[in-house]
Amino acid sequence: MTFALAAAGTGGHVYPALAVADALVAAGVSRNDIVFFGGDRMESRTVPAAGYDFYGVDIKGLRRSLTTDNLKLPAMVRRAAREIETEMRERKVRAVAVFGGYVSVPVALAGRRVGAEVYLHEQNAIPGLANRMVAVRATGSYVAFPDARRKLRKARVVGNPLRAPLAAFERQALHPAALERYDLPADRPVLGVIGGSLGAKLLNEVTMRIAADADPGSLAIVHLTGTAHVEEIIPVAARSAVIWRPRAFEESMEYFYAASDVVLSRSGALTISELAVTGTPAVAVPYAAGTGGHQGANARQLERAGGIVVIEEEDVNRVPVELQQLLMDDSRRAAMARDAYAVGIADAAETIARDLIEVVDG
Repeated sequence: MTFALAAAGTGGHVYPALAVADALVAAGVSRNDIVFFGGDRMESRTVPAAGYDFYGVDIKGLRRSLTTDNLKLPAMVRRAAREIETEMRERKVRAVAVFGGYVSVPVALAGRRVGAEVYLHEQNAIPGLANRMVAVRATGSYVAFPDARRKLRKARVVGNPLRAPLAAFERQALHPAALERYDLPADRPVLGVIGGSLGAKLLNEVTMRIAADADPGSLAIVHLTGTAHVEEIIPVAARSAVIWRPRAFEESMEYFYAASDVVLSRSGALTISELAVTGTPAVAVPYAAGTGGHQGANARQLERAGGIVVIEEEDVNRVPVELQQLLMDDSRRAAMARDAYAVGIADAAETIARDLIEVVDG
């Protein structure tokens, strides 16, 4: 075993790690030479389902509220690092890449103890605490957004690792299949709505208002509601005068972007990177309660480039009007699409995989 990847907690950490693993395999690395370390959240299901070895680690994240539980964390990290170190030695790990989340610190510590080269990737414009700790002694750092370089040493802007179908996205080629996938007509603009894997109640409510006010035939909606909200949205969509296709989740996001003329979204790191790489115009409402305002920071580069309109939660009543204007203005959407695509970086996974292979081969 040679390559160890660590990601935990959310899809924003796990999916970039999986994209790098897939890029390693595409470059000729055996799946048997890749191991993932993580906790008991989505990574414990998603990684094995993707066909990779997964080693579960019993460690919880730092709580940002004042609690005595935080006093236990150093001992938990040391214990987890010893356990991971044993596993790494048995597998002869020589290169480690961590992608954020509470598991990154003990995995990086164990990697240094076994003499492996340790790299990290930061998905957000404002680096998380775990990655800031790892970066101090890492071999190198990768970041998705230029703003993150100020917080991480030896950081290189490579973009966010995206799964191959998004990295190789071609809207025109996918568009007919995307319309068929969602049973959409070709004679009206399509609004895509996405609030992340868990959904966003605020965006769901805005979508209800848009659908209620729209004239029949004026638009269609593809709505990724999140698993927590789909049962609430399905009956509302069924009664709507407009074509409205709710889904809890989409495994193949290339079809979502290929179907959407405009997207309404939060501004999670992967969503922003996907919007740019696919050249999809969007209105983003950053999650105001997000840690350190990182969602607003994620959208900043794309907003400066002209590929996205950012509206704060306190001004959410502006969203329906902004979307209506965009859906009616083909030339503005085309300009936004070009501007978004110009700042997208599609080859992050290949870049990181190539570096890891060079470290091992060298």
